[in-house]
Amino acid sequence: MNPYRENKLTKKKEWLALKNHFNSLKKYHLKDFFNQDSQRVQNFSLETKNIYFDYSKNIITNKTINFLIKLAQASNLEAEIEKMFEGKKINQTEKRAVLHTALRNRGNQPIFVDKVDVRPAIDKNLLKMKSIAEKIRSKKWLGFSSKSIKNIVHLGIGGSHLGPQMVTQALKKFSSKNINIYFVSNVDGTQLTEVLNKLKQEETLFIIASKTFTTQETMTNAKTAQKWLLEKTNSLSKIKNHFLAITSNEKLALQFRIKKNNILPLWDWVGGRYSLASSIGLPIMISVGYEKFINLLEGLFEIDSHFRNKKFHENIPILMALLGIWYNNFFKAETYAILPYSYELNLFPSYLQQVDMESNGKEVDKNGDLVDYETGPIIWGASGTDSQHSFFQLLHQGTKLIPVDFIAFVNPNNNLLDHQEKLVANFLAQSEALAFGDDSQKIPFKKFRGNKPSNSIFFSHLTPHTLGNLIALYEHKIFVQGIIWNIYSFDQWGVELGKNIAKKILKDLKNDKKSCYTYFNNSTKKLIDFYKSKYQESKNEPNKKTYS
Repeated sequence: MNPYRENKLTKKKEWLALKNHFNSLKKYHLKDFFNQDSQRVQNFSLETKNIYFDYSKNIITNKTINFLIKLAQASNLEAEIEKMFEGKKINQTEKRAVLHTALRNRGNQPIFVDKVDVRPAIDKNLLKMKSIAEKIRSKKWLGFSSKSIKNIVHLGIGGSHLGPQMVTQALKKFSSKNINIYFVSNVDGTQLTEVLNKLKQEETLFIIASKTFTTQETMTNAKTAQKWLLEKTNSLSKIKNHFLAITSNEKLALQFRIKKNNILPLWDWVGGRYSLASSIGLPIMISVGYEKFINLLEGLFEIDSHFRNKKFHENIPILMALLGIWYNNFFKAETYAILPYSYELNLFPSYLQQVDMESNGKEVDKNGDLVDYETGPIIWGASGTDSQHSFFQLLHQGTKLIPVDFIAFVNPNNNLLDHQEKLVANFLAQSEALAFGDDSQKIPFKKFRGNKPSNSIFFSHLTPHTLGNLIALYEHKIFVQGIIWNIYSFDQWGVELGKNIAKKILKDLKNDKKSCYTYFNNSTKKLIDFYKSKYQESKNEPNKKTYS
């Protein structure tokens, strides 16, 4: 690896043209752009069947978009898009294809990975998921006491957890009222304990979602779940119907005593954070049913087709990506806020944190050289209007430039009095205030400088279909940015070091001696010894049952 070698990206003529153009815009305010162009909103907005995308409140001109598109073209974006959809091994560090799009492809054409058509396996698995989901939803899936399953506890973490949890919550309006679905990810025993305390063993089914079936947090929770069931039955054979596994490691799942018919596959050409259309989406299907799950896939596929086929200047995820490049690399904006004006999408910013930051949080390019430019931004946010009474002060009057995506739905799923009008009024008011501010105030503390950029994204309704649209928009935005930054967006080596060190520390914590690992720095060794000395007495207490 060559540290900080001068990177080709920042030497491209398209990049240098953007840099010069950026300097020429410094004297302008968003007010100026709107005053000078009566057609600005028409020029900087796009509408599809379900989406209205207004990007007019960005610090851009037509020249900006043209320069950004030229940069994308110089990055061979069109060819890179085709490589992904065609199943080429674009995840080079792991020698894998990236084909989450195949999972939601509603066409009939073959989809090849290593010259093998994967469509039959996808279709077969979808039918298996349907069979399981319908059996649970119809109360025909019985536990050890012949009672039907009422509670699903999903055990996963990261990509195996955030996607299905977010979607299940977002689509709660469409869910079965006879089934409770809980998501447990943290190895902190409090989370699992609080869930188990609500449930009865004979009515509970656990879904273990782990690609390798070795994920420490997930497997620790799974073993505790198994122990909890055995306290009631004392028979491994009786609890076989209380576990499902979603994994690529069938051997370890069988060793855990999970029935072969209760194991669903994960393919290595689907990354965890892009996997909710795979077997990982089983809790979604159990919650909303097969037809609604298909609607979700159709919404994803609709944007896949839009992304693959639309020209760059008509392509919403590409424009979203280019605007992100503009602020991240030229305005030096370090963060990006996602603000859904929808309580149902409360988990969407957290979901996007992983998808974006695990994908594009990279410091080396595809050549293995440290980059000399910024890559992935810090993604954060919360639902409106709660967030207005939290961090909006900094958005409006703080010193940092923070681009914002505002997301809202024209028609609510729950229409109470004038709640919807007030929600949308706030959605519209905040982008207005950020863009144009208020300089009429004589008192400096009450002045709003404005000139803060945002996108406004309107959907018709929040449905499985439009949620699929929304998810795919951001997936493809992230892909485009990774291509332009010349980084590998579909690996995540950065999560490995901490996990490996934790395994070594765990061995140390479990012995009675002082820390013996010489490769730990003095701080870590002292922390280990402090923990062991202060909590040794509690460790030695007899195990107490913490759930009932």
